[in-house]
Amino acid sequence: MKGGLTFPGGVHPPEYKDLTEDCPIQVVPAPSQVVLPLSQHIGTPCRPTVAKGDTVQAGQVVGDADAFVSAPVHSPVAGKVKAVGLAPHAVLGRCQAVTIETDPNAPDDKAPSPQRFGADFNPETYAPEQIRQAARAAGLVGMGGAGFPTRVKLEPNPEQPKKVLIVNGCECEPFITCDYRLMLEWTDQVIAGVRLAARAAEVERIKIGIEDNKPQAIEAVRRAVETCGMDERIEVCVLRTKYPQGSERQLIRAVLGRHVPSGQIPPAIGVLVMNVATCAALAEAVVLGAPLTHRVVTVTGPAIGAPGNYYVPVGMTVGDLIEHCGGLTERSARVVLGGPMMGLAIADMTTPITKTTGAITFLVDRVVRGDRLARPTPCIRCGRCLAVCPEGLNPTKIAHAVMYEKPDLAEQYYMNVCMECGSCSFVCPAHIELTGYIKTGKILHARAKKRMPP
Repeated sequence: MKGGLTFPGGVHPPEYKDLTEDCPIQVVPAPSQVVLPLSQHIGTPCRPTVAKGDTVQAGQVVGDADAFVSAPVHSPVAGKVKAVGLAPHAVLGRCQAVTIETDPNAPDDKAPSPQRFGADFNPETYAPEQIRQAARAAGLVGMGGAGFPTRVKLEPNPEQPKKVLIVNGCECEPFITCDYRLMLEWTDQVIAGVRLAARAAEVERIKIGIEDNKPQAIEAVRRAVETCGMDERIEVCVLRTKYPQGSERQLIRAVLGRHVPSGQIPPAIGVLVMNVATCAALAEAVVLGAPLTHRVVTVTGPAIGAPGNYYVPVGMTVGDLIEHCGGLTERSARVVLGGPMMGLAIADMTTPITKTTGAITFLVDRVVRGDRLARPTPCIRCGRCLAVCPEGLNPTKIAHAVMYEKPDLAEQYYMNVCMECGSCSFVCPAHIELTGYIKTGKILHARAKKRMPP
């Protein structure tokens, strides 16, 4: 099953998906405590709605904000608030969080309910505004990593009407298989969420993009679409396996052959992009009234005792999840939240799982040895970075401008267009960490313009 749809540039790193692709989703019991960051989305951080010593119930709101671009945070467990204060955060370093001690006598943990959805599901039962309100009440955000509040994405805009919904089932990062298992095991739930999203956003055309290294998922989704009689409206697009196919700009280019202008977002060209996990969560929120308190996480890598796909409470710490997954079998050279290309390496195992954490990857020396031992050498002007850049940039020029402390020059080379996918660093024969320099340049430029604190 070969896919011909693709985008210019990109790379094909080793996949390593065999570690977990055949592992069914397993439910993880509630840990003794959860740490719930109040910033798990793009937009205004939440303020705590509980205080130390308060008793909370599973599914209760513990953080909220009045801003439109925001999403409430709910407790996945019943228990007592232990603390409200700073806690580790993978992106921000530290942020406000609510720590809850789990009540050991509370009812059973939340479990997935894909059996509640079938071919007879009718999204017409729910009004568009009802769907959007359910997404807001449930605290839904983009679960592919971006964390954009789903309620905002679904909002119709007469000035920029959405004409096409593209569902992202690519999962192009090495190691990660959580979305793949969702498409296999929760197929009807995913399709129900897709149909609800299309109704809420008032979109007629729907395209589901899946890479051709997932033939079972392609077949499962196609079968579900045909069974519910939606095959004339929903098209399953088979894409060529390539990284970063899952980036929304590249996915739009592959599926529609259209380009999102720099500095703009997909709705500017009438496109809405949603991840398959977000669609599954939307179905739960609308039909079951369930807030986003759990998500499927791929725990993988050569160093973990029991790699697999786990249904995890949001707020569970990385350390607790490691213990549940059999601990580490050998020394881990790098612990990454996400995949090895765009994930964030962490050193603090008390860092909690958030709504956007799709994977934890434990890398060992033999996997990252080349990166760890290689020393950068002068650029040889081979042009490989230009060939693979999915945005058509010149990463070397940007990186050198940053090296020589010329952030304004780097911006002239469209530094802020860079999506930090890491493709340039991956192919550089001189072992120059081009993506790292570009990330640094963005921070320095933002500080110089007083857009972020020093």
